Amino acid sequence: MASPDTGRAVTLSRQLADAHQQLRHRLAQLRANLHDEPAPTLGTHCLAFCSALTTHHRGEDAGLFTELLAERPDLTGTVAKLVEDHTMIAAILARVAELAGSATSPTADPTRIGRELDGLTAILESHFAYEERALRTALDAGVPDTGCSGRVLHFDDAG
Repeated sequence: MASPDTGRAVTLSRQLADAHQQLRHRLAQLRANLHDEPAPTLGTHCLAFCSALTTHHRGEDAGLFTELLAERPDLTGTVAKLVEDHTMIAAILARVAELAGSATSPTADPTRIGRELDGLTAILESHFAYEERALRTALDAGVPDTGCSGRVLHFDDAG
């Protein structure tokens, strides 16, 4: 169903899945290049990824989920679980950002960043799959987009 608010020709759930796929790809690239990049570049790429994911989740929490719950209050428990996940993921991102910020230090250890990214990868895979499955039908029913999708679906400037 196309959204009358944005002229969207692709379902919102498909766009959300595509955004998640972009984030998965960025994280996989980051992990693959972890030991090959110079420390300043590694730090920059880690921080850019953290920013993109944070923007995505804040856009969901402050926009998309609000719009969704206005149409589907029966999803309150599901959305609460997703927001709880976002809080846990934000804590991991803070650790990644802290490690990335000290990437140029003589004692910097890319392996520590790698371990955080490994854990983040596992959690995100579960989170994204659950979110896509739990919200697909509701999103495709035509949740109004009053501009909330911008931060959720587009993060090109964030890395």
